[in-house]
Parts: sequence; structure tokens; C-alpha cells
Amino acid sequence: MNIKKSRVFAIVGALTAGLLTVVTPAAPAAALPACPQIFGHGGYPTKANPWDRDQVRQPNHPRGLTDQKSWGASGVEADLQLTKNGTKAVMWHNTTTNGLTGTRKAITELWWATGSDMLKGRKISRGPYTGETVYTFREWLDAVRARQMIALVEVKGEAKQSLLNTDSAIRARAWQEILDPIKERIAGQEIMIYTHDATLKTELEKRIKAAGLDATLTNRPTWVDSVGWEEPPPAASGNHTKWQSTLNQGPKRIATSWTKDYKTWLAGRCA
Repeated sequence: MNIKKSRVFAIVGALTAGLLTVVTPAAPAAALPACPQIFGHGGYPTKANPWDRDQVRQPNHPRGLTDQKSWGASGVEADLQLTKNGTKAVMWHNTTTNGLTGTRKAITELWWATGSDMLKGRKISRGPYTGETVYTFREWLDAVRARQMIALVEVKGEAKQSLLNTDSAIRARAWQEILDPIKERIAGQEIMIYTHDATLKTELEKRIKAAGLDATLTNRPTWVDSVGWEEPPPAASGNHTKWQSTLNQGPKRIATSWTKDYKTWLAGRCA
């Protein structure tokens, strides 16, 4: 090999070595956790005499559903009650008609569409949904589906007056009011159901399973709020520590009374 060629090879070798030492792979960025699906919940005051301050924020009607959807919710938690003798499943949170027009009376003492003091047609009398009416379980499920949302239904403890009634006819009718609307829709709509009432929980789960609706008892969201709701609503920032610790656990679904704030808080924290 002549001197010129050896010098060329030496230069090329030096350049190659220099390139290899300069080009190094970048450190991988830390992966963000997957964003959970949000289930919106209408807050109810937690301090003394809550019924005096309640603003009836629960998404038990189409307007509430539309708001929750616009705030970033994929699903909603709402409330099921039964009218007198289990004759109609309706979407209403409170034990009585407090927050509705007309005289105050227990939901379990009212007929849906019979009598001068019936529940049908009453309107919300305060809060952001003033003027909205009470909807049946079937109507509400259809409104949820129309908005492509997921239904999470809480059977309120007062409903056990009919669901656990000693009269078998009342019992059968009451359970039919809950189970039939779910059966009619479950093939094309995700619906979940539960109750906080300890004496009703076992019977609810037994009836649901007997009806072949086991899927409605699973995949419920994790509740993430640490601050009790009040009126006016407390700042969402009080929940941030709990929200972060829950997000770190990688939940697939969460439920919150601060839907809009939680959606904003998630930005940049998940993908």
C-alpha cells in the first residue's frame, strides 16, 4: 500500500471513530400512565342539614347528562328510587320531593302518574337544573345511551321498602321495574348497578345474577375525591393529593364530583 492510500484510510478511520463517539442514543422519556375514564357525580352536601343546602346537581336527567359529557365524563353515577309499592323506578336522589315543586312527601308514598299529588310532572325548584323534571329509569337509560355514555346506577336505600316487602306481589313488581329495563338494553349498552344499603346489597346481587346480568356488578369506577362536597362547592385543589395517589395506581375508571376540574387536572399527567 502506498503512502497516499494509507493516509486516506487513516483519515477515514479517524472520522468514523469520531462519529461513533459523538452519536449516542437519547435516554427514553418516562411513559405517562393511561388516562382513566371519568364518571361524573352530582355532589350532595356532607355537613349538618344537607337538604337545606342541596342544589340538586345529580345527573338524573338529560340536561345533567349533557353537562357531564361536555365536562369530559365517559359515564355518570345517578340515583334510582321506587314510587309507592314499587310501581315505577324513577331517577331521583332525595328521600322526599325536597327540591321539587309541590308538597314535600316521601317518594315511596307517591304514585308515579296517579292522584292529585303524583310525582310525574313535578319540576326541580332550585339549583342549576331548575325546571327539569323527574325521569323514569327507562327514559334515563335511553338518554345515557343517546349520549354514548356509560350508566352507573345507585339503588337508594329507600327502595327496599318495596324490594324487600313482605307482600310478594309488591316485591315482584318492584324488582321487575329495575331488572326489565336493564335486560331490554344490556346487549347494546353498558350498565352497572349497586347499592350502599347493606340490607339490600345481598338481595340485589342475588337477583342480578339470577337474571343473568352479572356484568352489571363489575368494572365500577374508583372514587377519588377526598374533600366532602358542600354548597357552594369547595375548591377542587383539596383533592389533588388524592387524585395523584390514585392516578399513580393506574385506575381504568374513576368517579368524581368535580368532573370538569378533574378533566383539566389530568392534562399532561396521562396519555
